[in-house]
Amino acid sequence: MSESNTITASTADQNGAVPGEPVKKDENSRRGNWGNQIEFVLTSVGYAVGLGNVWRFPYLCYRNGGGAFMLPYFIMLVFCGIPLFFLELSFGQFASLGCLGVWKISPMFKGVGYGMMVVSTYIGIYYNVVICIAFYYFFMSMTNLLPWTYCNNPWNTPDCSGVVGSGGQLNGSLVNATTSLVAGVTEVVNRTKRTSPSEEYWKHYVLNISDDIGNFGEVRLPILGCLAVSWVVVFLCLIRGVKSSGKVVYFTATFPYVVLTILFIRGITLDGAINGIKYYLTPQWQKVLDAKVWGDAASQIFYSLGCAWGGLITMASYNKFHNNCFRDSIIISITNCATSVYAGFVIFSILGFMAHNLNVPVSEVADHGPGLAFVAYPEALTLLPISPLWSLLFFFMLILLGLGTQFCLLETLVTAIVDEIGTDWIIRNKTVVTLSVAVLGFLLGVPLTTQAGIYWLLLMDNYAASFSLVVISCIMCICIMYIYGHRNYFKDVEMMLGFPPPLFFKVCWRFISPLIISFILIFTVIQYKPITYNEYVYPGWSLAIGFAMALSSVICIPVYALYKISRSPGTTFRERLKHACQAHPKWGPALAEHRTGRYAPMASGDTVEARPLKEKEELREEHNEEKAKEKEKKEEISLTIQGSNGSTNTHNNPNPSA
Repeated sequence: MSESNTITASTADQNGAVPGEPVKKDENSRRGNWGNQIEFVLTSVGYAVGLGNVWRFPYLCYRNGGGAFMLPYFIMLVFCGIPLFFLELSFGQFASLGCLGVWKISPMFKGVGYGMMVVSTYIGIYYNVVICIAFYYFFMSMTNLLPWTYCNNPWNTPDCSGVVGSGGQLNGSLVNATTSLVAGVTEVVNRTKRTSPSEEYWKHYVLNISDDIGNFGEVRLPILGCLAVSWVVVFLCLIRGVKSSGKVVYFTATFPYVVLTILFIRGITLDGAINGIKYYLTPQWQKVLDAKVWGDAASQIFYSLGCAWGGLITMASYNKFHNNCFRDSIIISITNCATSVYAGFVIFSILGFMAHNLNVPVSEVADHGPGLAFVAYPEALTLLPISPLWSLLFFFMLILLGLGTQFCLLETLVTAIVDEIGTDWIIRNKTVVTLSVAVLGFLLGVPLTTQAGIYWLLLMDNYAASFSLVVISCIMCICIMYIYGHRNYFKDVEMMLGFPPPLFFKVCWRFISPLIISFILIFTVIQYKPITYNEYVYPGWSLAIGFAMALSSVICIPVYALYKISRSPGTTFRERLKHACQAHPKWGPALAEHRTGRYAPMASGDTVEARPLKEKEELREEHNEEKAKEKEKKEEISLTIQGSNGSTNTHNNPNPSA
């Protein structure tokens, strides 16, 4: 191999390869690889760390016992989160294929990959709508006075009561707006009928929300425009696949931490911030005995890390074959959870300050989901001097957090399509596929920009990616560990990493993680309550649509399994089932140079195919015997020639008895 195609062993190690192994610039020239491992880690961090870390975890923490919630949270991280994360990364990296292609491991279970695609499609549609609303708030923050500061706007109702002024927190730019100050502290304290300016801005101006999920009303053109901007940004960042997105994440995955730190420093210097943080962290140890707390901890870990979405498999498939994904899985998982805890300090320091100004408990201003991001936190920011600056920073952070996840959702779908078709044309024109998926995603998101859009967004959030993810993940564990075989998979991981999976992970993959996933599923079913939005109760027909969305991803698994069994050779159902479960001949490392051991070709004319383990061992023994006989014949001829020439040179002949 020429010097231009190889680099030194030290550089090889940095690029994720085994030291001493020659490494090409792009190991897999057909699919491409990450520019370096930092790009993969940052992309995975951006994928795992999303909006839920900011608007869901802090709320769950204070609701489930404050600091006491950290105990079940980190236990679930160790026994379920990190093992599942490592399993998906190693799965995608070993085969260098997306969430559809990897099921060559057991073709009957390819429906799991289709289920992952369906889930990623649903999430990708509504997630970008949330990002577009953050874009809208970001643009509306480019002003001297935040539009949700006071109650003197055309969209406000008589029930509106602002908070600015109750604590004397006015900056110079707000002096001329005194007509809308709160009538008195007593009115603010009595919150039974109070609606904040930020809440009315959200409901009556941004959404212009309708009275029913079936009443779509008109498309909110400003939101539609922001949705177009959001999809254009996502497409441009993915225009060259991981080559372009890998460069973008240097900013999108790191800058949110800069903003979080700025907001944290500002937050803890405010009056009442300590009370908010105490409310967030004060442990209520009696709640540790509550099964609901453990269920919430397990669910949050599972959904926060993005397991079973297909994104982890896809991102890992662009790694170099010998990359240490075990190390990466631990780094990314811990970073994700640490970010959630850190974000809690940022949120509750500001909410504590707001509660102090209102002279009410922190529980009355705490919220989660869109209510936190677009109502409670923006309202708290109006109390700060130079409030537009803090608002710009906050919504810019939300945009970046959302984009990091959205990149991977789109790349998951594109990679699955390109890998499945697999022609040279589709690989060369991957940008066309990316554009097509982006345009389709935009069109499917248009109904969510109507006056009933928020109802549909929350319906998709609650049903499209809930228990279906748990079912998909559980079946994936069962397939790899029990259908393909844990011994086979452990050998695959050892061949890829150079060391076997640690004993702890072997036990978790086979027993503990599937049990925890089953617990999450049971907990989800037991704790199920029909979705509501504030006082609005969803009608039965909308809940039926929600369940249909949830089942649409799960139903892919049995439907494809039956299809595969029916198309498999065999005279009896048992023979067809056995054949459908067997690994495809092309299962294994993508590149010939990595197909060693039981994936190696058996003879010079052999195709590079993975055979069943027993068959390969027999073939290898026959092949080795033939080679040994040929070698013995050559040595005998060589010795005869040397003897006739009178040569005294000795040869390192193998001992025939050995």
